Parts: sequence; structure tokens; C-alpha cells
Amino acid sequence: MPEQNNSNLHAMKVTCSNCTLRELCLPIGLNREELSQLDAVIRQSRRFRRGDYLFRSGEPFKSLFAIRTGFFKTCMSSQDGREQVTGFHMSGELLGMDGISANVHGCDAIALEDSEVCELPFSRMQCLSREIPSLQHHFYRLMSREIVRDQSIMLLLGNMKAEERLAAFLLNVSQRLATRGFAANDFILRMSREEIGSFLGLKLETVSRTLSKFQQQGWITVDHKHIQLVQPEALKALISGCTHAHQHA
Repeated sequence: MPEQNNSNLHAMKVTCSNCTLRELCLPIGLNREELSQLDAVIRQSRRFRRGDYLFRSGEPFKSLFAIRTGFFKTCMSSQDGREQVTGFHMSGELLGMDGISANVHGCDAIALEDSEVCELPFSRMQCLSREIPSLQHHFYRLMSREIVRDQSIMLLLGNMKAEERLAAFLLNVSQRLATRGFAANDFILRMSREEIGSFLGLKLETVSRTLSKFQQQGWITVDHKHIQLVQPEALKALISGCTHAHQHA
């Protein structure tokens, strides 16, 4: 059994150092000894099929999860039993921080496509952070970034009309994809129109109608879940209330 663990550890070390998520999980400047300590803690490559639960509301919080590949939604059940989507999470993002304060998860996390995550056991990461100060600082920075992202989305949606909300949503997805090196203006929406509506506080019909309107205006093209942002500046102008300047762009 120890031999099996050693071979797994070696495989993890190679994977960690070559992983596209190393900026997410690993602070810059870890030496070889520190990297091997981190390798011993991170549990790598758990696979999930579309529709699988990563965790459920009410389950004990034990780990954070770095999404290597794939796409997840987080959601809660409202009092009348309906699902309320609280967020969408893609490759290169952290999941599970909802559980830190109360030690239980406050939402469900469900794979929207076949996905792969690395598990970061929280208590062991905390212990290791005390030994490696740069790791602690790194995780504070990551958590702060997630909080700021959530706040910016809430600010965007606060007083917006339906068209502005959907424009902000498309631009938010675009920006997050661009940050991770993917095509910013040509992408597949992994969530359904209904899930988008739940997240944005809009009816399904409103989401579909607004996407069609954007397409008629020449701002985007829509083919089922395939979206192309033809005039992203027009979407940005809509949010800032300056659409007239871009009507004939």
C-alpha cells in the first residue's frame, strides 16, 4: 500500500507542476520541498459526470475544490421548493467557500457537463499555510477575488432591467473565459435558458426573447447554446446607458 501511495504522490507532483491551474492552487515561488508538501495534501482529479453533485446543501464542509475542466452551477432550494441558481463556475475557479463560516455547505454544486476537480482538504491546507506563509497569503487573495467577483455581479444585477442583466451576464462569462485563455467572444453556454433566468431573476421567456432581440440588432449570434458576441461594445454600452453611440457600429 505505501508503494501505491508513493507512486500516486509522484504522479500528483508531475501533474501539479504542469497543471494549467497551478496559478490557482500554487503560490509563485514555492521551493521543491514546499511543493512536495502541497502535493501530499491536494487530492487530484476527481471526475464528475453531467448532473453529478460535487456537494449538497447541509453536508459537512471539508474541502475546497479547484475546477480543472468543466462547468458547475451552485443552487439553493427556495421555500416553495423551486431551485434558485446562485452561481456558475468554470475551469480555473474555486468552489466550496460557502461552507467555511458555518462548517456546512449552504448550497448544492452540480456539474453542468463532464468535469474534473482537484480537492483541497481545508484543515490540512490551513495547517500547511501556517508552515508556508506564502500559501496562506495566496489563499486569502483567491478568496478575496471570489468575494469581489460575487459582489460585482450583485452590483450589476441590482437595479438593472432585463436586457441590461443579460448583457452583463454575457460579458461576465466572456471576461472570465478570456482570463483563462479561452475565446472571449465565441463560446458555448453550458447552462440552460431556464438556469440563466433563475440566476438573473428573469423568466425563461424573457431570457429567450432578449437573446433573440440582441441577435436581431446584430450584437450577437445565437445557435442553441453557441453564442458569438459580434458587437461586445454594444453590450457594454447598453449597460452604461450609451447605446445610441453604437447603434450603427
